[in-house]
Amino acid sequence: MELEFAKMEGLGNDFILLDDRKGKIEQYENYPTLAKRLCSRHFGIGADGMILILGSLDHDIKFRIYNSDGSQAQMCGNGIRCFAKYLYENKVISQEKMRVDTKAGTVIPEVLVDDKDQVQLVRVDMGEPVLLCKDIPFKSDNETAIEERLMVGSKTYRITTVSMGNPHAVAFVDDVGKVDIKKNGRLIETHERFPEKTNVEFVEVVNKREFKMKVWERGAGITLACGTGACASLVAASLTNRVEKKAIAHLDGGDLELYWDKKTNHIFKTGPATLVFEGRIRI
Repeated sequence: MELEFAKMEGLGNDFILLDDRKGKIEQYENYPTLAKRLCSRHFGIGADGMILILGSLDHDIKFRIYNSDGSQAQMCGNGIRCFAKYLYENKVISQEKMRVDTKAGTVIPEVLVDDKDQVQLVRVDMGEPVLLCKDIPFKSDNETAIEERLMVGSKTYRITTVSMGNPHAVAFVDDVGKVDIKKNGRLIETHERFPEKTNVEFVEVVNKREFKMKVWERGAGITLACGTGACASLVAASLTNRVEKKAIAHLDGGDLELYWDKKTNHIFKTGPATLVFEGRIRI
């Protein structure tokens, strides 16, 4: 079978997009196996994840994403921007704002276009952050975990747990450049107190409107950016009075503009998405 695909990236977080609205791909090979094969950087196309464009009865479109290890994620902030840009520029969706069915619920991206109708940025309503430990899930005696102690090997981190449709553990550090992301990220991701594992963000606050962050993604490892992680970090930093409700997240792959609208309790994220190349691959 030959597949047409698009390789896209959002701040260096890269994805393979496949259109399977007719279900032919799934009939040929299951998605987890295909994701592992295509995302391999040595034997496949190479990506952090595989995104599927699927039909929906009650939304404009359906978004599903599989990590490079074959596990399914509920949502991906950088991936949804790439998804929206692809849909609009390929005329799958004609309107600039779209209702997308994700495993984390309804997400509403809006493409911001230039005078040639090309997408320059994508603004995404990421919905409401979830703070209850039982819903993240995170094992704790407290209802919410705000700077709660977590033993990681011989080191103790103070983490704030947030779900943006997927679980996050945010740890504030003095210098993100000095953190062993691979070692500590993996240990926190697989910590017994996270029954479904977790994404991990190490955050260094610059000032009230800026912070730096590095990411260890559940199922993918170190990535250059994580949209849901940036949103979770804004929430954690705001709850602990480190930053204001509107701030810029500096990630290894670039910057994201973030805003926590306290009237609606929704998080809005604005950033770029880029088509890297398109092609065909035989599977």
